[in-house]
Amino acid sequence: MNKLLATLIAGLFATSVYAQTQAQSTTSTGAPVTSTATGMTPAAGTQTGVTPAAGTTVVGTTSSAQGSSATGQTAASTGNADADKDIAKANQKEAKEIAKQDEKISKATNKANEKKAKAQQKAEKKIADANEKVTKADPEDKAKASAKAEKKIAEANADAHETMIKADEKAQKKIVDANADKAKAQNKAAEKTGKAMAEAHKDAAK
Repeated sequence: MNKLLATLIAGLFATSVYAQTQAQSTTSTGAPVTSTATGMTPAAGTQTGVTPAAGTTVVGTTSSAQGSSATGQTAASTGNADADKDIAKANQKEAKEIAKQDEKISKATNKANEKKAKAQQKAEKKIADANEKVTKADPEDKAKASAKAEKKIAEANADAHETMIKADEKAQKKIVDANADKAKAQNKAAEKTGKAMAEAHKDAAK
């Protein structure tokens, strides 16, 4: 009887473990490409990497290790072959669903990063072109050319910023949905495991 109680406690503890499934996100303090045309400085400080829009969150991924209560774990044997089979089946189904949702998260993240990279490159080109025009302008026209370049740079940054915000927003929606499906899969697996163990213990008590 003590062995049965120990098995029950161990099993219930294993099925009660729930990892958090929220998408990883960090707040970005960076901004899109910034540069000034005044003084004919060509796009100084321009970044070549993907910089998130200021005030937005960086799209991240969640690994399958996070948010899986059964994946990769071996449930304590109930001593009942049918119950153990049901538990193993529930764990396998959960692992499959989590892998599926992790793939969706990865695709959403990669797509968002690609869009942000293209927006960054587009802004950098516009800024470089604007600064080049200032450099080539005649001395008497430099002030006017510089003012015009500043306007184009502001527009380039604004466009890049908007694209980054939209890319992050779209990806985050997909990540939230995927994590919700992962949580549902975990809950379902825990429910089936609990029921199977309860039946096993019921039979053992007869």
